[in-house]
Amino acid sequence: MTSYETAVTAAKAIDSKKGEDIQVIEISDISVLADYMVIATGSSSTHVKALADEVEYQLDNAGVSVSHIEGYRSNSWILLDYVDVIVNVFDDEARHFYDLDRLWQDGAKVDLTGIID
Repeated sequence: MTSYETAVTAAKAIDSKKGEDIQVIEISDISVLADYMVIATGSSSTHVKALADEVEYQLDNAGVSVSHIEGYRSNSWILLDYVDVIVNVFDDEARHFYDLDRLWQDGAKVDLTGIID
């Protein structure tokens, strides 16, 4: 599975559980950190965990294992590291505080029209 397919699969998994404001940003031209950054918001700490769990479940079923998980106990931000794709699931307050959308604004936003609702 390519890094693009991994990022899109993560976005679809988040969308399937009603994640909000899903962004996939290609950062390969501006960072060596990863190829894609996926950013999404959950409506509560329980929702954030459910979104992260669904991403892990869907990607595991596709044969892509998570390399590292951070923040699972924090209730406000969970990071799933898939080496070439980093998935960030926030609650609303943490998303605004860390503002990764602004931090990665020089990356290319992936058009998710027709991919997610």
